[in-house]
Amino acid sequence: MDKEQQPVEGCTVSEETGRFRDVMRVKEVTCKYALSRSRLPGYYYALNPYRGCGHGCIYCYAPDVLREARKWGTFVDVKRNLPTVLSKEVKKKKEGVVGIGTVTDAYQPKERKYKITRMSLEQLLREDFPICIQTKSDLVLRDMDLITKFSDAEVGFTTAFLSEGSRKLFEPNAPPIENRLSALRALHEEGVRTWAFVGPILPHVRTEEFIELVHLLAESGVEKVMVDKLNLKKGTRKNILSGLQAADEGLRQMYSNLSGKAEHFRNVADVLKDELRSLDIEFELAF
Repeated sequence: MDKEQQPVEGCTVSEETGRFRDVMRVKEVTCKYALSRSRLPGYYYALNPYRGCGHGCIYCYAPDVLREARKWGTFVDVKRNLPTVLSKEVKKKKEGVVGIGTVTDAYQPKERKYKITRMSLEQLLREDFPICIQTKSDLVLRDMDLITKFSDAEVGFTTAFLSEGSRKLFEPNAPPIENRLSALRALHEEGVRTWAFVGPILPHVRTEEFIELVHLLAESGVEKVMVDKLNLKKGTRKNILSGLQAADEGLRQMYSNLSGKAEHFRNVADVLKDELRSLDIEFELAF
């Protein structure tokens, strides 16, 4: 380890990127409600078993949605009583699609220990609520036994690139891309409807990489691909630049000046729309 990479108080060094990574702070909290009304298309309710996310994706705009002042990726609040609260809510709330993991990843690393998401699925299954899970983690396969029992269930995986180099920079603690593709294949083979969220469309990722990605997604059995732009919410640009401290100068310069990058998104979206049509897969622009 180089001298400039020596650990400092409150930080660790990522083995993958060599950059400083803040220590994860985990706190057990209680919640007053489990299901909240969702404004996202296709969802009636949102269910988020955690506040914060251990994947540490530097482009995430959830902090802005939540108006969260703490540094994203350095904390996780575990809603320990959420399954108990949910057990009461499912008995009295009208049925509607539950979006699981709308401002967190329900299968982030701490789920392996706490199992809040799994216990929540058990409660939702009692009343057979329709569910839609969005994640980056193949940990979702642990709960295949529950997911396959729902009358209406689907699972979507997020991936913004194929390159593991990009993943290590932009999603430092998220599972490898191949794990996500393998999980999609496994879910499809068990008869679970699957889809992919390709986004955000990042300016350094070439169109050819996106084309290769959607072909691999097609091979995994997805029925739909949603494409999303890079949302530069308040603080997002700062988080990206902070996360790219170990990147080369050219990449840092690209993300320092993001004006005009909307054209890249439109071009990629148009190409993917045509590519997916040829593969007989539904294309959708997110939000």
